[in-house]
Amino acid sequence: MELTRRDVLAALGAVGAAGAVGAGALALSQQDRSDDNPVGDHEVATLVAVAGVVYPSEVEGIESFVREYSAGRFDDRPEYAAGVADAVAALDDYAQHWHDADFAALDAEEREQLLAGMNADTADPVPDGDERERVRYYLVNELLYALFSTPTGGELAGIENPQGHPGGTASYQRGPQ
Repeated sequence: MELTRRDVLAALGAVGAAGAVGAGALALSQQDRSDDNPVGDHEVATLVAVAGVVYPSEVEGIESFVREYSAGRFDDRPEYAAGVADAVAALDDYAQHWHDADFAALDAEEREQLLAGMNADTADPVPDGDERERVRYYLVNELLYALFSTPTGGELAGIENPQGHPGGTASYQRGPQ
């Protein structure tokens, strides 16, 4: 299943940031990391790598979806962007300890093992918690929410129309069983 620009807008709308893309926000790949913008190419590459692990294998177009979603999500939210950058740094520190490489530089199997070893799959999502809780909150949960708040992600989960998405009157009508 291909993630599209429509899915990006749906995900951003679900978090209240759709105007950022509609107003022509630059893709994060075109922005430099600075004090005002702590999320740059490396952080976005790490988000793409995490999505490659946590998204179902049927999903295609992950990189463009995550890049565009991130551009809209972090625009005008410097504290949240700083939390993402901090979670990426924590994940990279953990990866450096075990594999002498940043998370995004690892292969898919090593990434999956690393997230499981860090317990990012079972940790409580806490924005100001320990490293694994921040990784779960800012990286894993954020990316899963972005996916499953879209029509494509909803279809993967067996939900024809995620809440807030119009259409599909047949899904609201039942036959005379």
